[in-house]
Amino acid sequence: MRNSILFRTLLALIGIFSIIACQEKKVIINYPTTDLAAENMIPTPLKVTPTNSAFGLDKNTAIYTTQDSDFEKVGSFLSNKISSKIDLDVPVNTTSTTTNKIIYINKTDSLELDHVEAYQMYITQDSIIINAKTAAGAFRGIQTLRQIIPEESNDTLTTHKMWLVPTGKILDQPNFEYRGTMLDVARHFFSVGDVKKYLDVLAYYKFNALHLHLTDDQGWRIEIKSWPKLTEIGASTEVGGGPGGFYTQEDYKEIVRYAAERHIIIVPEVDMPGHTNAATVAYPQLNGNGKTPKVYTGMRVGFSTFDANKDIVYAFIDDVVREISAISPGPYFHLGGDESHVTKKKDFKKFVLKVSKIVESHGKTPIGWDEIANTEISGSAVAQFWSSEKNATKAIEKGMKLILSPAKKAYLDMQYDTLSKHGLHWATYIPVDSAYIWTPETFVKGLPKDRILGIEAPLWSETISNIEELEYLAFPRIIGYSELNWSIKENRNWESYKKRLANQAPYLDRMNVKYYPTKLIDWKTSKHTFKEINKD
Repeated sequence: MRNSILFRTLLALIGIFSIIACQEKKVIINYPTTDLAAENMIPTPLKVTPTNSAFGLDKNTAIYTTQDSDFEKVGSFLSNKISSKIDLDVPVNTTSTTTNKIIYINKTDSLELDHVEAYQMYITQDSIIINAKTAAGAFRGIQTLRQIIPEESNDTLTTHKMWLVPTGKILDQPNFEYRGTMLDVARHFFSVGDVKKYLDVLAYYKFNALHLHLTDDQGWRIEIKSWPKLTEIGASTEVGGGPGGFYTQEDYKEIVRYAAERHIIIVPEVDMPGHTNAATVAYPQLNGNGKTPKVYTGMRVGFSTFDANKDIVYAFIDDVVREISAISPGPYFHLGGDESHVTKKKDFKKFVLKVSKIVESHGKTPIGWDEIANTEISGSAVAQFWSSEKNATKAIEKGMKLILSPAKKAYLDMQYDTLSKHGLHWATYIPVDSAYIWTPETFVKGLPKDRILGIEAPLWSETISNIEELEYLAFPRIIGYSELNWSIKENRNWESYKKRLANQAPYLDRMNVKYYPTKLIDWKTSKHTFKEINKD
């Protein structure tokens, strides 16, 4: 792939003879020195080797892909984002004779790529070649390319606009398999459009999982056709007494589709046996706390529970898991399991074991909050460490993998400081530097790295009710979690990161993200006005 003979052979395989002819006639341009290693890439790649020249992205550039529908979609996605960022139309798999520079997205069997999301990028003066074994790897590669395309063109080299992309080689793959965030749509409901906007930015920073907390005491947010009162009654309100809302199954499938286009899985959560008041208000026969359920709009936790000794409860759960699993192609189903304070210990253990088996019967791997480690659940389940290191240690002993979501480091609903407009601080305050400066690989004593599935940053929504408030708490901290998840610890450095973070402001502004402008960061401003917000 790095020599001209093989490169031309590759092009010939897809019938692009005209490019070769044009390349032979092109005018030599003396590009200014550029440094690929100095670019503001987040998360930082595994290895960057600069060659100190530039690829001139201009009107004569085209994108070509391996003849594979998934790779072609990646090429079209890149073309759309280039157009949105710099108002340049870059055709995909064109036969135009005006092309003299190419971006080639190639499906490869390279032995150098030993991870499903790994990619290689070779940038020369004439071409940008992205190699990946999978479309997911190619998609991660184009996010890096998007970040190194400058906002401003260089108008001194040619008679037309040209954007200089530094040359060199990037070898890259993720540090952790699961790179997620959680959005609580139960305490306050967020629309399909809000979730899509969030997904757009998550994809840019190489996240691959969005966990939706779909049910809680204050609201049930997913249509279950076999139990219609869950949304007729259980979705009717939210914290503070607002109108609530829910996703129809068609709405949910649209979120899943949109996420899949960005190579992100949706992880659905039905929290149980606690956090179940909205369900028991709709169907009181499921209740297990001995009280008559009433609609709840407060913020207290731990007062509700399913009855672990009723067959109807498990029939209900089987229906819910079956319907949601059928429209959730990802491998996981989150069964909750946290803060079940009024559930008897023996009932909690019985419940979690039975529900985990229901989840497995529908072809999904169970995930639960770290309390599930106190049960006889299978070691093939995943524990999400949020509070108790003792529980995390028990999970390790059972052979489980962990998702790391320590509240004192990774909870996005924690306030930045005492002046924060939104959020809580029951765990701690988490300023932007504290969110970044910790080492997931050693955070839990005795946890082998290969047992860490990844990091997830949860955003609970008790104190936020719209997309702007969501963005205030999530950004910029979630950008740091993307680097903790993707980049190896040897490549993570606060002084480097805070400079690269400062240069994310133009992108966040284009996306109309209302991030918290912490004074810890010397934010850069943007001269561009184009918006990258996806229109579909």
